[in-house]
Amino acid sequence: MSVQELKSDNFEASISGDKAILVDFFAEWCGPCKMQTPVLHKIADQHSDKMNFGAVNVDEAEDIAAKYGVQSIPTLIVFKGGEVVKRAEGMKNESQLKEWLKDYL
Repeated sequence: MSVQELKSDNFEASISGDKAILVDFFAEWCGPCKMQTPVLHKIADQHSDKMNFGAVNVDEAEDIAAKYGVQSIPTLIVFKGGEVVKRAEGMKNESQLKEWLKDYL
């Protein structure tokens, strides 16, 4: 699977690599999140050689969501070397997400 499930036990290691990683903060009950997921998976399938992709269920990893100030979902955060380098809130369609990620793809 191109999008890695991130939890408290693997989050820090996943965001600390040299390759940028897009992390989708979502919840199962969130309508816009359900629309974002297939878009994220499609882009991850096409570009996993250039960057990594992960997803955090905010209901299961409240500690991570709180640490990064996630107030609304979906929230998309790009990490590089463990640092936040880009952040957006709300659903993005495929072309919007590719444009937003152009520096990493």
